[in-house]
Amino acid sequence: MPELPDVSLYVEALQERVAGKALERVRLASPFLVRSVNPPVRGCERKRVTGVRRIGKQIVFAFEDELFLVIHLMIAGRLHWKPKDAKVAGKIGLAAFDFESGTLVFTEAGTKKRASLHCVHGESSLAQFNRGGIEPLTCNQAAFRAALTREDHTLKRALTDPTILSGIGNSYSDEILHRARMSPTKRTPHLSTAEFAQLRAACRDILTEWTDRLRKEAAGAFPEKVTAFRDGMAVHGRYGKPCPDCGAPVKRIVHGEHETNYCAPCQTSGKLLADRALSRLLGRDWPRSLEAMEAHQEAAKRILHSNGH
Repeated sequence: MPELPDVSLYVEALQERVAGKALERVRLASPFLVRSVNPPVRGCERKRVTGVRRIGKQIVFAFEDELFLVIHLMIAGRLHWKPKDAKVAGKIGLAAFDFESGTLVFTEAGTKKRASLHCVHGESSLAQFNRGGIEPLTCNQAAFRAALTREDHTLKRALTDPTILSGIGNSYSDEILHRARMSPTKRTPHLSTAEFAQLRAACRDILTEWTDRLRKEAAGAFPEKVTAFRDGMAVHGRYGKPCPDCGAPVKRIVHGEHETNYCAPCQTSGKLLADRALSRLLGRDWPRSLEAMEAHQEAAKRILHSNGH
């Protein structure tokens, strides 16, 4: 799912291309996309865009007469800037928004149609899309600590909870925790004052660095390479690959559709965090350290070799 750095880049690129421009036509290609009825989405046609902003991971187009279009890309939704009146892209096309300056095409890969489009009237109606999380780039230390300690959560859960922090998801939470040298399973009430400062600094640094990096890569073009897995990430999407800081293989915890990547020496003092499925299968044989894991792997290789595999 596109997170704060990618969504911020979308907002900047759209602001540059459509602010002050009229939305001439909305073309809907998917019956699953629009999640609101009144006002109708086409009520924004022939109205000028007064601004583009971000609410969490959502993109908001503000129009004249206090009308707003709210786009939530979810996991596979993407935006593409095309020449005016461009076609909606085949099976993955959801909608096209024709402006006098060009056409914004909204796509979603895969069969699960999770991306959404809402049309609302007035700032009070728009407020419903704000989940309440504070902005990690602008909040002060006291607000950051207060938000994370409202409830007892793991750091991974706290960083990705939109009611706690705005705009952070699976990808950048892994990178933040690696930069902060903290375990994803550490509980929020157990952090010291110094650790809260360290975590907040890691949030600001990672989000700022990646926003700047993506902006530089786009070089003024509309951002097309929006992905959760990027070259240069320290641990996210790098299971089994060496940690760039210590060289140890990156480990992971898998829970449902979500995966947490971490470096044991850098973040957990070498302790392996229990993957629910594997630890349930192995029980007491679950390795507690990298050394024990390597011993298990070597033993497995010897067994396979002795059996002629």
